[in-house]
Amino acid sequence: MLPVLKYNGVVIADKVEYAKTIISQTLGLMFRKSIEPYFAKIFILKKPASVNIHMFFVFFPLDVIFLDPDKNISGCARLAPWTGYKGMKNVKYVIEMKEGTIERYNLTSGRHMEFEDI
Repeated sequence: MLPVLKYNGVVIADKVEYAKTIISQTLGLMFRKSIEPYFAKIFILKKPASVNIHMFFVFFPLDVIFLDPDKNISGCARLAPWTGYKGMKNVKYVIEMKEGTIERYNLTSGRHMEFEDI
């Protein structure tokens, strides 16, 4: 079975990539022209940490979801190309998705997300 990302029991991404290594996390979605509507890139950190996001060489806007170690949403942000974001603490997972996902599914802090850890 392919990995999926769920929110409120609803599949919101059926095309999931994981970033666990420092190289895959640094590259993220850099140099891609776009991503599909139901795509998610899930960054799995080794331990909870303060997280800063850069959008260098990312040519399209993204919705970014920050999760605590229990996979509860700590915060969400919409990031434009060539910008950055600073300030989330106690983050274990970061999810990058197509712009508009936060609004479409009404993603809210404190709510739980479901996916397999690999």
